[in-house]
Amino acid sequence: MSISQTIYDFTTLAIHYGGWMELDRIYLQNRLLGMIGEDSLGETIQQEPLASSVELMDQLMVQAEENKVVGTSHAEREILAAQLMDLLTPPPSVINALFAQHYSKSPQEATDYFYQLSRINNYIHVRSIAKNTVFSVPTEFGDLEITINLSKPEKDPKDIAAARRAKKTTHYPQCLLCMENEGYKGRLDYPARTNHRIIRMNLDGESWGFQYSPYAYFNEHCIFLAEKHRPMAINSDTFRRLLRIVEIFPHYMVGSNSDLPIVGGSILTHDHFQGGRHEFPMAKAPVEDRFAIKRFPQITAGIVKWPMSVIRLKGKDKAMLVDAATHILKRWREYSSPDLSIIAYTEDGMRHHTITPIARKKGDKFELDLVLRDNNTAKEFPDGIFHPHPEREHIKKENIGLIEVMGLAILPPRLATELPEVEKFVLDQPNHIKDYHRPWAEEIKKKYKFTPENAQEIVQQETGQIFGKALEDAGVFKRNTAGKQAFRQFIDTL
Repeated sequence: MSISQTIYDFTTLAIHYGGWMELDRIYLQNRLLGMIGEDSLGETIQQEPLASSVELMDQLMVQAEENKVVGTSHAEREILAAQLMDLLTPPPSVINALFAQHYSKSPQEATDYFYQLSRINNYIHVRSIAKNTVFSVPTEFGDLEITINLSKPEKDPKDIAAARRAKKTTHYPQCLLCMENEGYKGRLDYPARTNHRIIRMNLDGESWGFQYSPYAYFNEHCIFLAEKHRPMAINSDTFRRLLRIVEIFPHYMVGSNSDLPIVGGSILTHDHFQGGRHEFPMAKAPVEDRFAIKRFPQITAGIVKWPMSVIRLKGKDKAMLVDAATHILKRWREYSSPDLSIIAYTEDGMRHHTITPIARKKGDKFELDLVLRDNNTAKEFPDGIFHPHPEREHIKKENIGLIEVMGLAILPPRLATELPEVEKFVLDQPNHIKDYHRPWAEEIKKKYKFTPENAQEIVQQETGQIFGKALEDAGVFKRNTAGKQAFRQFIDTL
């Protein structure tokens, strides 16, 4: 296909998705010519079917490189790619109006529209996400979901060197979640966001935004963010907002990372939630021990059968659910069980207890899962007492955040090359196994009879079992007799 035909076809997609009209064709084609360093347009025809937006973008990028209007570093390419895809994306005012129009028919139609557009304009990096390794592992708590995340690009050494030489700019946008990211060009040390759009939301009088995650970890992985740049906080307002969101989008779940280091997520500086159209393993887990909270007779409550310590609340009355969750949060913040290393406040007055909350709507009832968290450290566990223990760190060293709490492991990209070496080791083949995997590999080698046909599956299953143990490490009340008794003692304080 000639570059002129590529420009013509890309323009056709821009008119279809980007809020343009046929009258804008010449303008758009000239914009594209300038962006990729071409001077004129040759012969073109109207053709069907068209190549995908990403395939056409690739062809435009190749021509831009040949014309030396873009460098070869990842950051430079990303900036131009986002600018190209911006032409396929309506401006914020238009996209919000279209979203509202679709929402008037159904919430799902509105999110379907926004989600598909975010894929077509490559804000959601579908091609990169497809590189992830995904498998599930059966456990006593149900099937845990495992991903080895390869979608997020590693930093290009050229970009790192160039950023070091570049003059430092102001801190704008303040963070990756601020609304100032919408349409931002990007720079060597900051991702391109030209094709980024945010749906505006009114959450009980406060301005919030709704967007999708560029490197989705699960189906329709989205982010709800406060317009105001402020730190994460878990309080009654958190519970109220979560329930309001699932009322607005009943086909989505939504949850919040904790508001303390170690047990929190990667971005604690900007108040936000994560949601999506996915039923996580924890949502499927049953309640194994029901109890009543006298102050809230209309709310059903119970302990969830899960490796972490989870209380599930359910009811029709949102306000009462918020009050019940707030009551539990207050009690948990003050609760200690020194024999189990559960300490609410240390001698310096620092608070160590919080909650990871998750909301869903099931029929005419709302559901809140409250995961009890403790971020204390000890000499034996300097990274956190209720954090993946050292013997798991060869597989999972990072914090157990919201997504992992619910049973979906986000494992580091290094495992994509390291686990095949473990497979070679257990098969007695030449290998380059990492030393930190060797004790584990020797242990599973004794446990199974490995063949070339079963090695990968067994190594993956054992990897998933380690993630399950990491979740147990993060559970404040262990699933042994002492832990279950202590959990019940806490329940009695409610």
